[in-house]
Amino acid sequence: MTTGPAGTPDPTGAGRAGFVPGADRSRPPAPGDLALAAAGRKLLTGPAGGLPRIGDLPADLDWQPIGTLDGVPAWAAEVADPETVTGRWRGWRGLATDLPAAQADLAGRALAVLTWRRTHRWCGACRTELADVPDETARRCPDCGLTVFVPLSVAVLVAITRPGPAGGPDELLLVRHAYGPTGLWALVAGFVEAGESLEAAAHREVGEEVRLTIERPRYVDSQPWAMSGPGTLLAGFTATVTGPDAEPVVDLRELTEARWFPVDALPAELPPAYSLSRWLIDAVAAPAAR
Repeated sequence: MTTGPAGTPDPTGAGRAGFVPGADRSRPPAPGDLALAAAGRKLLTGPAGGLPRIGDLPADLDWQPIGTLDGVPAWAAEVADPETVTGRWRGWRGLATDLPAAQADLAGRALAVLTWRRTHRWCGACRTELADVPDETARRCPDCGLTVFVPLSVAVLVAITRPGPAGGPDELLLVRHAYGPTGLWALVAGFVEAGESLEAAAHREVGEEVRLTIERPRYVDSQPWAMSGPGTLLAGFTATVTGPDAEPVVDLRELTEARWFPVDALPAELPPAYSLSRWLIDAVAAPAAR
C-alpha cells in the first residue's frame, strides 16, 4: 500500500507517479479526470492524440474507476454510439505505438475492465445479477456470495540463443507464427497453464513449438499486452539452447518457420519497439553492437 501525506495510508495510489490500478469510488468523476471511452476494442483519443478528460465527454456515461495516472484519477466507460462523441477511435496497438508506456498500460486496463464487466454481469453459479464490490475491481453475487475478479492470462516469451560458429556472434532463434502478424520474425511464446510455473511453461512451449530443449530460463521483464486480449500479461525470458548444434523442428499448427540468425545480422521484420518481444531481442543483440 502506498502512503499519503504524513505517512497516512493511500490505498488509491493517487500520490504515486506513473499508472497505478485502482477502483476508488469514494467520489464521482471530476471534469479534469482522465477519460477512457471505449467502443468495442477501440478507445477514444482527443484532437491532439492524447487521452481526453471527463469534461470533454457526455455526462451520462457509466464511468468506472480504473486507477490513477501520475496522481490523476482515470475512468473508463462504454460508448454505445461512437458517432455521438468527438475524437478519433483507435485500437490499442496504435495507441501503444504513440502513447507513453504508462498511458498504454492504462488503456489496456480500461479495455480489460470494460470487457470483463460486459461479460460478467450474471452469477455463473446461480444466475443472479452481480453487484460491484466497494473499492475493488470485483463483482459479487448477493445470493450465493460468488466473487468474480478480472481474469488474468499470463504468457511467456523466450529469446533462445546458441553460440555462433567458429567463435562468431551468438545466434538468436526467431520464428514466424501462423496467426497474427505473420510477416514478423518473433520469439517462441505461449500461455501458462493452470498449475504451471513460468519457467515450466517456457520449457514446454519451446519443446512444443520448435522441439528444442533449453537451459534454465532467465527472467528479464514483463509487460501488460492488450493485443493478445484484455487481461494478458507477458513474462519475458532468455535461455540458451541445450546442444549448440540443435536445429528447430517447426510445429506447423502454430508456426510456419523457425531460423537461427546471428545477433549482429537480424532481419528487419521484427516486433515493434514498444513490445516486450523487441526488448528481449534488443537485449540479446546489444553485446554484439558494442
